[in-house]
Amino acid sequence: MASSRGTDKKPPATPAPTSIVPDANTFDPGLPASKTKTSNTSNDSDTQPNCPFCHISSTFPPYPPTSPPTPFPPTTSTSPQPQTFLLLSTPLLIAFLDIMPLSPGHLLLCPRRHAAKLTDVLPDEAAELGRYLRILSEAVTRATGIKDWNVVQNNGAAAAQVVEHMHFHVIPRPGLREAERFTSTMFGRGKREDLDEEEGEGLAERIRGEVREVVREEEEAERKRGLRGKL
Repeated sequence: MASSRGTDKKPPATPAPTSIVPDANTFDPGLPASKTKTSNTSNDSDTQPNCPFCHISSTFPPYPPTSPPTPFPPTTSTSPQPQTFLLLSTPLLIAFLDIMPLSPGHLLLCPRRHAAKLTDVLPDEAAELGRYLRILSEAVTRATGIKDWNVVQNNGAAAAQVVEHMHFHVIPRPGLREAERFTSTMFGRGKREDLDEEEGEGLAERIRGEVREVVREEEEAERKRGLRGKL
């Protein structure tokens, strides 16, 4: 899937406090965030035509986390642009690398169905988001070797949300010595650069592999707990 970096100007984003992760530059500059508004009700459509995250969700079918398809990602006729580095695709959720990461392994997790804010998420989606936030956090620490991380979730323009499709950021926090290797710094301070295509593919493959192992470990632990309960 070829990568395409748009040359159009990015849509203006609401200025955010530097203590909050802004969502700017995590989507195609050709898709203005101003056209993804939805009401804070349960009557929103499952997808919004101008929502970049809905486009990603509709492009990639679900697959079992313990057996990602080969070759990866699944071939599709309408690939998102810029290239999407997919990490997880379940019937309810999808996760992918941020294309302008604050640190290696910076990823986004969102419901597949369009939900503008956290309060628009359905109970079953919320339960699965909670489960996979933990799984992805463990997978990222294993894949990157960075043991500390932030989980950030913004709701509304005043809270620095740019893409109006509810999502979590999982952002590894390298130590001071490690951070000197990166041009970007945490929470929006400093310069953010495009994720290198080759680097993104390799990192996404490692994280998918770790997701597979974490899920398998949890399933085995659950099986053992079930056996103990029957004794």
